[in-house]
Amino acid sequence: MTEDKFATSMSEEGAEDFAAMLAAHDTASNRLQPGQKVTGTVIAITGDSVFVDVGIKVDGIIDRKDILDAEGNESVKPGDSLEAWVTGVSSQEIRLSRSMSGSGVAALEEARDAAVPVDGRITAVCKGGYTVDVLGKQAFCPGSQLGVATSEDAAEVVGRSMPFLVIRVENRGRNVVVSHRAIVERERAEQLDALLESLKPGDMVEGKITRFAAFGAFMELAPSVEGMIHLSELSWSRVGAPDEAVSLGDTVRAKVISISKDSKGHVRISLSRKQAEGDPWQDVTTRLESGTVVSGKVVRLAPFGAFVELLPGIEGLVHISELSWTKRVAKAEDVLAAGEVVSVKIKEINLENHRISLSLRDAEGDPWKEAAQQFAVGSTVSGTVESRTPYGLFITLAPGITGLLPAGVIKNSKQGNQYSKLDKGDTVTLTVQNLDTSARRISLAPEGEQAAQPAEDKAWKQHTSAGSSNSGSGMNIMAQALQKALKNK
Repeated sequence: MTEDKFATSMSEEGAEDFAAMLAAHDTASNRLQPGQKVTGTVIAITGDSVFVDVGIKVDGIIDRKDILDAEGNESVKPGDSLEAWVTGVSSQEIRLSRSMSGSGVAALEEARDAAVPVDGRITAVCKGGYTVDVLGKQAFCPGSQLGVATSEDAAEVVGRSMPFLVIRVENRGRNVVVSHRAIVERERAEQLDALLESLKPGDMVEGKITRFAAFGAFMELAPSVEGMIHLSELSWSRVGAPDEAVSLGDTVRAKVISISKDSKGHVRISLSRKQAEGDPWQDVTTRLESGTVVSGKVVRLAPFGAFVELLPGIEGLVHISELSWTKRVAKAEDVLAAGEVVSVKIKEINLENHRISLSLRDAEGDPWKEAAQQFAVGSTVSGTVESRTPYGLFITLAPGITGLLPAGVIKNSKQGNQYSKLDKGDTVTLTVQNLDTSARRISLAPEGEQAAQPAEDKAWKQHTSAGSSNSGSGMNIMAQALQKALKNK
């Protein structure tokens, strides 16, 4: 290659390199826009200027007076991190400002054009909003543009200082409108864009609970960026309000369920706290065992029984037939109340269908277990008249144990007239004529007499039917559902 060709080649390569550098420079500069907030590192402080590395080839420049504190001392030094607002962008420099200073209409117009915040102080409540002092002028901030949570008493924010964006300057400064909400929304948009670059469904996140709504709780994922945990995703337990599961300020872990945009372009991030904790049914057999007695909280009542929470997210059903040995139960609320803590016995655990059958009465103990010793045939017993039927008198001998004095026995008894006058609640002394613990039946006779005939089976059937809700049939939940479906069909 000749020297001329070599020189030409080098010249072309240099031109290409310079063009590439210039393009890269222009691209980097174009990333920054007036009004954008940046974080940089102080490189040097010379004369009236502070040079800041903002992450691109062109340095940022901020006036030295902008870093002086109230005593006139420099608040930063080379190597320190500094936050500032972009006020201007050119190919030579990036102009920065920590906040707008000065006073008068010119300063307000400059702040408006550069979209740089100004410090303001709320001085009074006025019709439709607030009066704010900014850069030596009186401005108006509409109530909707304050952008902070306030109570019913709007005067609580009077005297508070905060940054504002100048939205409008008219009539030589006589009409100035400012907004704090615009700053909050701009910061939120920047934080959201940065967050969405890496966040995706399935990710685990951590943040603080910031506020409640009727439908759930909001969790802060980044400054001014929130995700929503629906009421149904707050806990494996049933909750009626978010504060039953979490408190304001709590730091919680959650799973990202979805990220979507509504018709207005607003981004919605749906979260689940319970999915981050894992399914409680996965290890239920290591924590609960059939045949054991455990404590639980009654979470809701139904016509067929009561649901009791044994562990967070783990509920079992006490069927109405398993509520009591001592009385007939027509509805669960006659025995239990929502929120009540009770002891129950686990009868069956069905992992496949996530169902647990419970018994309240078994946890208390079966009164018929000791009936053979307590009510031996021939022994004299005392009881209370429970009810009078055409078939005889049903006598309560002990909680959960009822005997029958048959009508035929009363008729043939020498004391028949006396028994015919007995009414519900009266006390009577009788003799045990027959005992069948498997059928849960005790036949009675007048004291000192032998019954002329056995207890009528029809009477026991009527008594059992009347108290069928307490029959102890042992029919499990699946059998009940099947029976109901067949009946409907």
